[in-house]
Amino acid sequence: MVTITSLAKDERTARVALAAILEPDDSVTGRLVAAVGAVETVRLAAGTGALSKKVDAVEGELWRRKTAPRLDARTVTRALSETDRLGLRVIVPGDSDWPDGLNDLGDRVPTALWVRGAGSFLTTPLHDRVTITGARAATGYGEHVAVELASDLASSERIVVAGGAYGIDRAAHTAALAAGGQTIAVLAGGLDRLYPAGNHELLAGIGDVGLLVSEMAPSAAPTKWRFLARNRILAAISGATVIVEAGYRSGSLNVAARAAQLGRPVGAVPGPVTSAASSGTHRLLREGIASLITDAGDVNVLTRPPAAANGRAVEHDTGIGHSARRPGRSL
Repeated sequence: MVTITSLAKDERTARVALAAILEPDDSVTGRLVAAVGAVETVRLAAGTGALSKKVDAVEGELWRRKTAPRLDARTVTRALSETDRLGLRVIVPGDSDWPDGLNDLGDRVPTALWVRGAGSFLTTPLHDRVTITGARAATGYGEHVAVELASDLASSERIVVAGGAYGIDRAAHTAALAAGGQTIAVLAGGLDRLYPAGNHELLAGIGDVGLLVSEMAPSAAPTKWRFLARNRILAAISGATVIVEAGYRSGSLNVAARAAQLGRPVGAVPGPVTSAASSGTHRLLREGIASLITDAGDVNVLTRPPAAANGRAVEHDTGIGHSARRPGRSL
């Protein structure tokens, strides 16, 4: 009989197992893996491993009880077979193409990443990558600015990172490709479920000439919590995050909050004072979280020299985006 512990025979497959059965961005899972390794963490979840002295006993036991109902060897088997069938790769911490910036997330570092495309995009210096994101329901003004920024950055050999969504993300990805540049789309679901459906052709093209990244196994559906969890990856793999256009409570402000917590520079594009679509970027500027961005030159200044936390996430009380720590809360 195939069991989850028999599948998790080494560190890589154990990480795949954990990523396939658990929700992302869980600090307890991260602490367990860091303390005892992924193989022993799987055994602990299955009830066949003992709690290490390195792990708080109460926290570990609560985690085990919460995790046990999710254990399903078939889910892991399917994730492994679909990864091979779809021609995807799994990268884990320690691999040559693992982006070092993710390690700054500390206990919230992804367990594993599924990638399709040019993995080398993740090995460039951190400040070579810039995350551009913002409102899905973008205005013509916002899309125009996103296109100008992404096109100029791509032309100067910066890698444009976005979340594959409608609006600002789509404009940024499209402009980077049109300029002959490089782009990365970080998705909240499995790489066999390109979302949103209206961007399927764009995302498939990014997988061919750019890079698709997800911490979710194939077949995993994007959910509200997974979008929020995905935001920390958007923030961590880039040297800077630029919010082009966002409403006062836009989900893209959560990306800015994650970047600020990591000590990464944040930029925001101003809009008309009468535009509700720019009230979120104005909020970032007013509260001192973001620097003013008007063109690609401002972005280059923002990331030169690279600003980053030294190896660990730092807690800045931005007052924005704290829902990332609790599923189900809105911004």
